Amino acid sequence: MSNTPASLKYAKTDEWFDPATGKVGISDYAQEQLSDIVFMEITVSVGDEVQAGSQIASVESVKAASEVNAPVSGRVVAVNESLPNNPEAINSDPYGSWFIQIEGGDPSGLLDAADYEKHCQERAH
Repeated sequence: MSNTPASLKYAKTDEWFDPATGKVGISDYAQEQLSDIVFMEITVSVGDEVQAGSQIASVESVKAASEVNAPVSGRVVAVNESLPNNPEAINSDPYGSWFIQIEGGDPSGLLDAADYEKHCQERAH
């Protein structure tokens, strides 16, 4: 099974949210499904209000392109400016390679690590 840190919350669309910091990225499972990520673009800016489920970024791999959605609603307070210049970092460290930081996000609608792993296993069958 993929690496699924228990301290994070997960959307069914494979984004992670850190309730302690507000950081957002894609899960190890998502990175494995995409394979080698070669391009990424963050489509929101600091100060933007985002809604859960709205697009915040896009990633492209050698296999596919995928939208990355906000797992929670809130205000963007930081954008990882270095990630678009080094998208390969997501391949080796999906939880260290955060995309944006959201202030005021409510994780209550997200899955915990155990439920997210179960969700991933159900999709694999």
